[in-house]
Amino acid sequence: MPQLLLSPRRRTVAALTATALAALALPPALGGAASAAGATKAPFEQQILFKASQDPGYSCFRIPAIVKTTKGTLLAFAEGRVNDCSDAGDIDLVLKRSHDGGRTWGPMRVINEGGGDTHGNPAPVVDRETGRIVLAETYNPGRTDGKNCEVPCERTPHLQYSDDDGQTWSKPRDLSDEILPESWNSWYATGPVHGIQLSRGRHKGRLVLTVNAESWNGSRVTENHASLVVSDDGGDSWRIGATDSYPISASDGTFRQKPSEMTLAERADGTIYVSGREQDGTDLGHRDHVVSRDGGESFSGSFEASPDLYTPQVQGSTLRFGGRLLLAAPGDPDRRRTMTIRSSYDGGRTWDSFDRSTVVTTDWSGYSDMVAVDDERVGLMYEGGAVDARDEIRFVRFTEEWLKPRRGPDPRTSDWAPGAPDATVLGGARPTAGVFGGQALAFDGVDDAVRLPYSPRLPLHSRDFTATLWFRYSATSGEQPLLWMGGVGTGQPQVWLRGEPANNRVTGLITTRDGGSPPRSVSLSTEGAYNDGRWHHIALRRGGGELSLFLDGNRLSRPDVPGSVSRNSPFGVHIGQRMDSRAHFTGAIDQVGVFERALSDEEVTRLGSDRAPSSTVKWNTVTWLPMDRVRPGN
Repeated sequence: MPQLLLSPRRRTVAALTATALAALALPPALGGAASAAGATKAPFEQQILFKASQDPGYSCFRIPAIVKTTKGTLLAFAEGRVNDCSDAGDIDLVLKRSHDGGRTWGPMRVINEGGGDTHGNPAPVVDRETGRIVLAETYNPGRTDGKNCEVPCERTPHLQYSDDDGQTWSKPRDLSDEILPESWNSWYATGPVHGIQLSRGRHKGRLVLTVNAESWNGSRVTENHASLVVSDDGGDSWRIGATDSYPISASDGTFRQKPSEMTLAERADGTIYVSGREQDGTDLGHRDHVVSRDGGESFSGSFEASPDLYTPQVQGSTLRFGGRLLLAAPGDPDRRRTMTIRSSYDGGRTWDSFDRSTVVTTDWSGYSDMVAVDDERVGLMYEGGAVDARDEIRFVRFTEEWLKPRRGPDPRTSDWAPGAPDATVLGGARPTAGVFGGQALAFDGVDDAVRLPYSPRLPLHSRDFTATLWFRYSATSGEQPLLWMGGVGTGQPQVWLRGEPANNRVTGLITTRDGGSPPRSVSLSTEGAYNDGRWHHIALRRGGGELSLFLDGNRLSRPDVPGSVSRNSPFGVHIGQRMDSRAHFTGAIDQVGVFERALSDEEVTRLGSDRAPSSTVKWNTVTWLPMDRVRPGN
């Protein structure tokens, strides 16, 4: 049986009794958990699992990972960060165990002490045939200045295991000769998230983990590698399997994709689904995915980004549970907050949109992992906090009944642009009297919106464009989004028009990225909020080196900023809603058009007066929404 001697720090931690820790770790559960007597039936329960104030010896806990052993014990791993919350300080790997499905937990134990260095990125996997728990991890020299690892970062993979249900652990061994090629000589990371053991097919019993790495040519990072590593002997030996590599441009430092921190799940047919964090690639989206159909030997193609799967840049976790594939990740596309559970009913090919997701918390939130507690419950371990996502690590138990039920198709409204599919009507937006005597759509300011399904035609990139619509509102406060295209926040490319009645103005803005340069924004605002309850026409035009804002025929202009308005961010097109769902329009909107060219002044004037606006729909019309009717979903 493997044993590890306890260091002074470990002896201090282990001296705390399970009873004392359980008392500290059980504040009132968030989400309406039931009392202890009825806890087994509660659809949602939450508790704090790791927190500096309840687990002595550490300033911060991060990077959760969780598995269930063959004996039914839950093993919850984390990084215990000793001096501060930085990524490259004195970091230990710590563990808590639960014998009752996560209702209560034993004392925290240190299973791998950094001793001043960084020992982290836990990636556990259970061999169901032998009961062995294998834990992969990475090491790098620690720092005392709170800064990150220098680039290139000297990181090496290690592995340890337990044959007694996680009570004792073997001495870690270096895996560099097996899964760290000489050319992967910059960043290297295991997981961090649980691995899987294949349950069917030719490679049944195989253990599979994810790693990602970078190559360094002596002066810069030149390539990113997203890879699976596999073991066919219960973790005794490992080798590199499926790998997808992307070069990084020397000229401006940009690259198309950089998948990292990957999570994986076995589909019902034995296919491996891999979902990764997309880190600063020029492709749209902060998550990308790929599959392996041969047990992790190769990928079926390259990673593909998911532009309309809204997340910030952050690690996420997947789990197959019942007829769903679940994804846990923050749902705010700009910042790490609003932990959500999203469902896929086709093995990850498509995912529920944010409005169909189940929100765990609106607090700040970050990394996560999930485990099947039993046939009826999922355990979610995630970083969260009211002030910072790194405040604590929480553990949630929930049932499938707690998740939002599968929803049928949403109502639709027509998009007349050539070849465009219908747009989705959300929240119950309903027809109202339109600007030309027909109908428009009314929005309640709560959850009403129109969302366009993603299409490669929608991103405007660096092209000239014109966006135009009619609006009517009388709100005197709040942000009143009219049209939103692209990302959100100060760092993501985007285009938007909105009313700002509290500031007595209407504003149009673009944010661009140009090569490797930082994002730049330019905006134009009117004098007056135009919130008099009457119809007004607005247009935002980019062309000829200028950005122009037209409102009821009056034009404001200023110099444009170069670059793409659609790059390296989640991408959505919304009418009446901010892209992150944090603001909704109260009023009515009619005749929404986007054109991939700069309309002339005369054309803009015609749109503001023409009673037959459909005549403007041409080959270069990106979208044209008359907003005149709502039909049931297909």
